[in-house]
Amino acid sequence: MSRITAVAVFVLAVAASACSAPPAGPLPDAPTPTTLEEIETELAASTTPTVVNVWASWCLPCRSEAPLIADAVAAHPQVRFIGLNVRDSPGDAQAFLGEFLADVDMEHFADRGGRIPIELGATSGVPVTFFYRAGGDQAAVHLGIIDEPTMARLLDEIDR
Repeated sequence: MSRITAVAVFVLAVAASACSAPPAGPLPDAPTPTTLEEIETELAASTTPTVVNVWASWCLPCRSEAPLIADAVAAHPQVRFIGLNVRDSPGDAQAFLGEFLADVDMEHFADRGGRIPIELGATSGVPVTFFYRAGGDQAAVHLGIIDEPTMARLLDEIDR
């Protein structure tokens, strides 16, 4: 291994370890396995607007997006937020929740195969965020990491 390669490996290892902090306290429960039918039933029965954020522990943009999701949940108590973990192990998903969303008031479900977002009208990529009006009518799908102005605009659209 060349010296440049060794230095690059060291820098990447240090950067990777600095990107995450261990959870402070007991880990939250792993996301509950679900099906497309269960998600659609939840959405149709909802009397409030609902946001479904699709994430995975191995997704770096999902890690960047998590604080924005947490802020949106806190700022919009009249909107239901659901996290949908895809193509992940229960332990890795649990660690992600412990690190980024432990104190956030939202439910989390798991789709180990990653088919639900595709069936709802997105792609297999993460993150993706779905916006639904009360009663389950889909208002928008945002592919990729969402920013604060887009989140605010789409929340306003479903919360009219």
